[in-house]
Amino acid sequence: NIVRDPARNTVETNPALAYAAWRNNAYRCGKKVEVLATYTPRLIQLGEWWKQLYGESEGKGGKALLPTSVCLTTDLHSLGQYLQDGERMLIETVIDVVGAASLPIPEAKGWDDGMGHLSNRELHAVNRTVTQAALSAHAEGGVSCLRLEVPALDERTIGALIYFFEYACGVSAYMLGVNPFDQPGVEAYKRNMKQLLG
Repeated sequence: NIVRDPARNTVETNPALAYAAWRNNAYRCGKKVEVLATYTPRLIQLGEWWKQLYGESEGKGGKALLPTSVCLTTDLHSLGQYLQDGERMLIETVIDVVGAASLPIPEAKGWDDGMGHLSNRELHAVNRTVTQAALSAHAEGGVSCLRLEVPALDERTIGALIYFFEYACGVSAYMLGVNPFDQPGVEAYKRNMKQLLG
C-alpha cells in the first residue's frame, strides 16, 4: 500500500521508503550485498528482474549493494548455508507469501524416512514454516533481515511488488547520489562492442 498523499509520504507510512532507507543504512554501515530470497519457484523470474533493476539503476560511481537472489526451496542447503554462517557482508530481503494454492502432502506408505508426520499437511503451510525457521536462524546468526509479506501470488500482488521495488529503487538510488535512469557502464561495453565488430 504505497501512500499517494505527499504530506503523509514518510518512512513510517510508506513501506517502499522504509525499504529504501533500510538498505541504504545497511550500505552505509558496510554491507556489500543484498540477497532477495524467495521460497517458491514461481518468484524466481521476479528475482532475476529485481537484480537487473537494482544493478543497472544503482551500480554506478563505485557505489551500491550488489543485488543477488536465491530460491531457498532449492538453494537452502547451499546458499542458505552461506547466509547462515558466511561472511557478514550482506543483508537479506525475504518475500513471504501468506496465501497460495497448495496441495496436501500425500501419505508415504511403506517409507521410513522420518517424515510421515507431514502427511496430509498443506505443502504451502510447510513451506511457510521453512521460511520462518530459516529467516529466524539467519537473523539469530547476525544477518540483517527484512520480511516482505504479500497476501498471495496473483496478478495484483506481482504488480504491487513490481511497483514497490521500482519506487524504492528510484528513492534508494537518489539516496546514494546516483541517477537511476542512466546506464554509463552499459554504454561503455556497447561502444567497445561496436568498435570490435566494426
